[in-house]
Amino acid sequence: MKKIIRNGLLVLVAGVLTVSCADYNVTDDFKAQPDPSFVEPYKDLASVKSYINREQYPNLTLGATLNVTEFNKQELAHAAAVTNFDNLAFGTTLMSGAIINEKGVMNFLDMKDLLDHVEEIGGEVFGSPIVANAGQADGWLNMLTAPIEIIVDYVEGKTVDYTTMEAGDYKGTVEKGSATIEKYDGDNALKVAASSTVNIIEDFEVDDAAIYTITFWAKSEKTANFSVVFSGNDKIDGGGANGMFSIAGGQGWKKIVIECQSAPDVTEGYVKIINTRAAAVYIQKVQIGYYPDNHRPQTAQEKTDTINYALNAWCDGLMKINAGRITSFDLIDEAIGTTELENGMLDLKHSTEKFYWQDVLGSENYAPVVSKVAGAAFQEHGGDPAALRFFISESDLDIPQKMESLNYWIKTWDANGAKIDGINAKLNLAYSENAEQQEANKVSLDNMMANLAATGKLIRLSNFDIKYLDADGANVAAKNITDAQREKLADYYGYVIKSYMTKIPNDKQAGICKGNMADTSDPVGLWSIDTNSKDWVRTATYKAFCDALSGQ
Repeated sequence: MKKIIRNGLLVLVAGVLTVSCADYNVTDDFKAQPDPSFVEPYKDLASVKSYINREQYPNLTLGATLNVTEFNKQELAHAAAVTNFDNLAFGTTLMSGAIINEKGVMNFLDMKDLLDHVEEIGGEVFGSPIVANAGQADGWLNMLTAPIEIIVDYVEGKTVDYTTMEAGDYKGTVEKGSATIEKYDGDNALKVAASSTVNIIEDFEVDDAAIYTITFWAKSEKTANFSVVFSGNDKIDGGGANGMFSIAGGQGWKKIVIECQSAPDVTEGYVKIINTRAAAVYIQKVQIGYYPDNHRPQTAQEKTDTINYALNAWCDGLMKINAGRITSFDLIDEAIGTTELENGMLDLKHSTEKFYWQDVLGSENYAPVVSKVAGAAFQEHGGDPAALRFFISESDLDIPQKMESLNYWIKTWDANGAKIDGINAKLNLAYSENAEQQEANKVSLDNMMANLAATGKLIRLSNFDIKYLDADGANVAAKNITDAQREKLADYYGYVIKSYMTKIPNDKQAGICKGNMADTSDPVGLWSIDTNSKDWVRTATYKAFCDALSGQ
């Protein structure tokens, strides 16, 4: 079969064929038109992964991160990924937030297409975090942990009967215009004059979570329009234009019934009439009552049971689609917060505003519970438990306290029966033209590698993108970086790779994963993107990867 690269896209000229990763590297039967892999000065380099000495580094793999939709198109990014990298990671696009809707319906169509294709071409996938604080199916989890609806009884509130009051000036609040108690239609009534704003009932406590029913009887000699405000809430729909209530002139007493809530944080209750027309409105009687909030918080046991259900449902669905094909997963992602415990370690993140798994499962049991459920689902759906590896993913591990705290929590979880095989260190690196700062960057990196190695766990580096900062600390964009600056950046990529390969024992090397294969607005790519053709062109960083991985 002849293969042609046009504008970086693989075109199958004759028929349909299952294409393996190696097929992309065939170069003797087509001419690039143009192929960014063969642009000077790096045209003679092979695929990046081919430079790893597999005998010396049997566990070292090279990964790339990309989007599921982008990969499933099987176009340029797909070709670059499967040609140059051992495995693929898909970030948040394989997490529950991208798969489960707010009603709990799970859509694994994209993931199934992805895994079927990866299996077909003999590739590997590193699994996205099974649970995390972000990227989760928040709508579903919030719905599951929401307060439970209960039956409540109607509570009689305050009643004001103007027919029993003496005639004279109105004693209540009149913000605008006038109001009086007058004889009308055989009984006394409250007269709200034209263009007046009057509280027709007031001085009672309100609960902004309760649903109130307001009932009053009104009458007018001419057609009258008015709006109603209840305890700060003026968004009450009267059914007419702009939410107005309307009374036809010369008719009998009209019963007005309104259901509404007060504005948040209002405690002093009132019902206000804003009479907008040149006609008086007469009020005979006002009654108010309410249904208390018909929800109660879930008990601790109910919430635990609910969340255990959710975790089991998610892991079962995930592992059923997986069918044992992904064997390495991030178990938990970025769980460590900023609050210090009494022992000086950093606590896990906690929240009173949104759902966090650890707030229900408990900090000490967080990883043990998740690893037990996920591991059981993996095995139930055809996975080999001997091949399964779980990683704890965390960022900012160059900060000693963060690294020490992660180690503390891993030991705590291990002691409670968790399966934790490795650490996925999420990098946040920058090269600095300031020599003093760059030397500090190297020292910090080497210390982090040593601390990671000391844990005895498998170590994986991810988000391996390095930004370029000038001497003043300002970002240098990809569109502005010079060849000389790109060479310096490439050298630092090589330094990081060599630090990993020398400081992490061979049997603990679980791989390095590139954050972006091609430049973004920052010059982070092994490829730059030609502004005209949109082709991917190998950069000095591509060569730096090849040299470092080969031991040069």
